[in-house]
Formats: sequence, structure tokens, C-alpha cells
Amino acid sequence: MIGSDAARAAFSPEELAKLERMLLVYEWGQRTLLTRLSIIRDGLLTSGDSCPIESIQARIKTPDSIAGKLRRLGADLTAESARGILKDVAGVRIICPFSKDILYLVGLLRGMSDTTITDEKDYVSKPKPSGYRSYHLIMEVPVFHSGGTENVPVELQIRTEAMNFWAMLEHKAKYKYDKRVPDHLRAELVLCADKIAELDKRMFLIHEIIALINEGD
Repeated sequence: MIGSDAARAAFSPEELAKLERMLLVYEWGQRTLLTRLSIIRDGLLTSGDSCPIESIQARIKTPDSIAGKLRRLGADLTAESARGILKDVAGVRIICPFSKDILYLVGLLRGMSDTTITDEKDYVSKPKPSGYRSYHLIMEVPVFHSGGTENVPVELQIRTEAMNFWAMLEHKAKYKYDKRVPDHLRAELVLCADKIAELDKRMFLIHEIIALINEGD
């Protein structure tokens, strides 16, 4: 990984080299977790059980993004600051078919061996004032390298497709207005978030009705 001009301007050459080595290890941790999630999904599909994982997305923060976040936090622009402060350098987003699947999946993740959940925020049952809904976990994944083990934090965001679409709209609005979203648009986003939550519930109800009909055939 080669840092951009902005990253080279933000970090000293020594710190940028350290950061790029750190990001490689974080990518290994992310890949380890992605493999385990794929095994969970494949196992449920093979057994014929309903699968709570519809799709999985992943990303690693760039040095530019890390520099920007460290600046906003008033932290030193060093690899050590990034490692100690930022827990979302490696990220995984899981899309579930229904909102009811989210807590079921969280239960499966809690039982995953060799990983530790260090932080948990339930924005599904307790949405943010903006209307944002998602379930966030910070999971520490052991990575074996250089003759030792390093626990790598990976942020998981778990949401439905409807919640994800809403979050994308909110992100665009914040970007457009430099995070100062007008009151009328903010109110509209909250209203949409509530309607999406109700839609998620009604779609699950239809899913359950169809399942019951199929059982009777």
C-alpha cells in the first residue's frame, strides 16, 4: 500500500510506513472475520435454516481518512494513535433480510470462539435522534503474524437493506450540507426512518405468513 500525496504530507515517512504495516495486519484480521462469517452463512444455507446474512461488505480506512479523523479528535498523527484510538479502521457491514434477523445474528456472533466483543451499540431498538438504525459491534480478532498474536479490532455494522439505503441518503445529505443539514430535511429523514422501520416489520410479517402457508401445503 502506497500512501497518497495527502497522506505523505500528514504523516512523517516513518509513521506512514508504520501505518501501512498496521493496515496490512488489520486487513488480515478483517479477512479472518469475513471467512468466519462466510462459514456461518454457508452452514445455515446448507442445513436449510433461514439465513440472517443477505450480503457482506468490507472496507479498510485509507491513510488519508485516518489522518482526517485523528485531526478531528485532536490526536497525534502517528500509527500508535491510530491503533489506540480508532476502532473502526477495519469495517464490515452485514445486510440482513429482516430487522428480526439482526439480534439473532448478534447472538451467533457472541458465541463465536477466539473473538471478543469489546463494544456494542444497539441503534435498532434505540435509534439515534437522527433516525439512524443499525447494530454496531467492535470485535477483536486474533491475527497470528511475526511469531506472535495481535488482537485486531473490526467494526461490524448490521442492518437491513432499507436501513442501509436510509443511511446512504443521510450520508449524502451530510456531505452536501457539510454536516449542517437543514431542519426541514432532517425532519424528513427522521420521518422516513420511522416509516422504514414500520416497513421492515410489515415485510417480516408477510414473510412469516408465507412460511406458515408453505408449512400447510
